[in-house]
Amino acid sequence: MVARVIPVEAFDLVIFGGTGDLARRKILPGLFRRFQAGQMPPEARIIGAARAEHSDDEFRALVADAVAEFMPKAAQDKEALAAFLQRLSYVAIDAKGTQGWSQLKETMRSDVVQAYYFSVAPALFGDIALRLTDNGIAGPDARIVVEKPFGRDLASARALNETLAKHFTESQIYRIDHYLGKETVQNLMAVRFANILFEPLWKSEYIDHVQITVAETVGVNGRGAYYDKSGTMRDMVQNHLMQLLCLIAMEPPYHFDPDAVRDEKLKVIRALDPVQPQDIVRGQYLGGGGEGSYLEDSENPHSRTESYIALKVAISNWRWKGTPFYLRTGKRLRARASEIAVTFREPPHSIFDDAEGWRENVLVIRLQPDEGMHLMVMIKEPGPGGMRLTQVPLDMSFATALGPEAAEVPDAYERLIMDVIRGNQTLFMRGDEVEAAWAWTDPIIEGWEARGDRPQPYDAGTSGPEDALMLMHRDGRRWREIK
Repeated sequence: MVARVIPVEAFDLVIFGGTGDLARRKILPGLFRRFQAGQMPPEARIIGAARAEHSDDEFRALVADAVAEFMPKAAQDKEALAAFLQRLSYVAIDAKGTQGWSQLKETMRSDVVQAYYFSVAPALFGDIALRLTDNGIAGPDARIVVEKPFGRDLASARALNETLAKHFTESQIYRIDHYLGKETVQNLMAVRFANILFEPLWKSEYIDHVQITVAETVGVNGRGAYYDKSGTMRDMVQNHLMQLLCLIAMEPPYHFDPDAVRDEKLKVIRALDPVQPQDIVRGQYLGGGGEGSYLEDSENPHSRTESYIALKVAISNWRWKGTPFYLRTGKRLRARASEIAVTFREPPHSIFDDAEGWRENVLVIRLQPDEGMHLMVMIKEPGPGGMRLTQVPLDMSFATALGPEAAEVPDAYERLIMDVIRGNQTLFMRGDEVEAAWAWTDPIIEGWEARGDRPQPYDAGTSGPEDALMLMHRDGRRWREIK
């Protein structure tokens, strides 16, 4: 099965921070892949913008190097790359001053989609928004893309929303969370709302609990100074895991429409109960395997910042009252894996004698690696000797179910940038959604800071602190193995 590629309208896309790490690793290689796929019209243009002085040719050389470094060699086509590079130009610009803004104004066209990607520090969002409007560069239908972190608490997020709202309407602002661009995350909505099979069972009466895991094998990797001011709760839970939680728990929207979907996600966030201290486990990784500990990587020997967190979360509404959601995420763990596991309750009565062979039905949505889904079901174990039960998976990986072409799914950034050009905000966060998430997160952080809690040390290459296991064991449950 070959995926359909739908071209977008002609556009001018300006990437502020166009020479930065995110642009080199994700944005520009992703745009080249969309170009190779035939999704860019001939009139599309990409303008890099940063403070350093570069000619157009120097910027194109930088992009060529980024493609060579961050795309698989088998996916690189020299002729296609040469044609793609001709779409690129560069403007040296001072986000806080006057340099380059008049040149950018002359570059932009008013008769195509205008998109401005703020791949810069959040402290510059307001300055760039101000200059885009004060210099008459951004048209009335222009779109801006802002990266996380979108604030570090409710007060800063609200101030940032207010700053952007002075220059752009909510319909023009695209707050990007790349997790929502993952193919399997979107398939979660399709599985729930395009099939009658699961939705009647999607409630506390039938679901025992839900686990959401995002595990990384890497440490803070040179981001120690930033991470030590952020921590896993701010960096991962408030945005990535919150979005996954919302998609699992939300009510069916009346239509697959941006505001209809985001309205339902907002209701989930507002229904979250405060998290009690005994339902929080924080950790810091120790050194090992030739790599340093978190304290060494952050260069702060007294740090109380967590590199791991596990939470037991409750949602107080009719659908989910009584069903706990267990969230965990951390660095330097045993394996790199992101998954959602929905564990169903046991049957009210078993007609079989082989009670020991019984296992729960579990729907596992795998985000990375090997994106796909599988459903664990009970069957009779083959062979004579009576009715012996065993658990087997019904697998659906993209490669096996849809063919090898479908396994080559677009990177999340590719999909999301094309959605910006289309004007589709479904997979982007709304301002009130961001503020509601911070309103729930802030008291949790303030609580452990007031108590003076220290994160528990855990060995690198394990599944995290021992107390995280107890968070589940005391409820008679177990974490799924990270592998």
